[in-house]
Amino acid sequence: MKKIILIDDEPLARVLLREYLEDFPDLEVVAECNDGFEGAKAIAQHHPDLIFLDIQMPKINGFELLEILTDQPAVIFTTAYDEYALKAFDTNALDYLLKPFSKERFQQALQKWLQNPAQKTANDQKINDIPNKQPEEQNRIVIKDGTEISIIPTSEIDFFEAYDDYVKIHHKGKTHLKKKTMNYFEQLLNPKVFVRIHRSYILNISELTKIESFEKNSYLAILRSGKRLPISRTAYAPLKEILGI
Repeated sequence: MKKIILIDDEPLARVLLREYLEDFPDLEVVAECNDGFEGAKAIAQHHPDLIFLDIQMPKINGFELLEILTDQPAVIFTTAYDEYALKAFDTNALDYLLKPFSKERFQQALQKWLQNPAQKTANDQKINDIPNKQPEEQNRIVIKDGTEISIIPTSEIDFFEAYDDYVKIHHKGKTHLKKKTMNYFEQLLNPKVFVRIHRSYILNISELTKIESFEKNSYLAILRSGKRLPISRTAYAPLKEILGI
């Protein structure tokens, strides 16, 4: 018996999916979820083979959910918004069902998975390289620490630091790891607020108190927290331009 989870904030959408799935007795719906938080917990608990996933949902959206999963099931997106199709397929989603979709269209999508049930969503690197363009994702970052999921407003972040295959997020005296790249955040964040001052650092300029000279043609950014970050030679001029100095 293959396990299915439905993650959609519209009850009627979940009812329709259940109805369509009745034609497949070897598939069992083990959970229904209203949002990404519930979805993450249900996936960790049930380890489904396939999820039907809406994109625009309360709390965290479908793309943010995929980012925090350590063991990703196969995914078929279900959404009323066609503008997310390209990004959905960039995550190697099996299919993208645009609401309202017919029973025939649903069966077509499901058959793709039934013919190759071992297919997963996306490898970590693939998702890692896709910059989010949705407003809520530009203004917040979803962090998973063990079983705890937190949402951090980007305005509260001091700086980002490269850390091996991760990015270390410095926030209110604490650090969080996110399996992303510095280039990802550089593309995502507002360039008037977050500035790449070094290959290893992206700075929230509202945290900058002053710039100090350090050795010949070298400079340090001094933050309100007292942290001292290096400024590369190539980043110094653009930083001054943004600051208007």
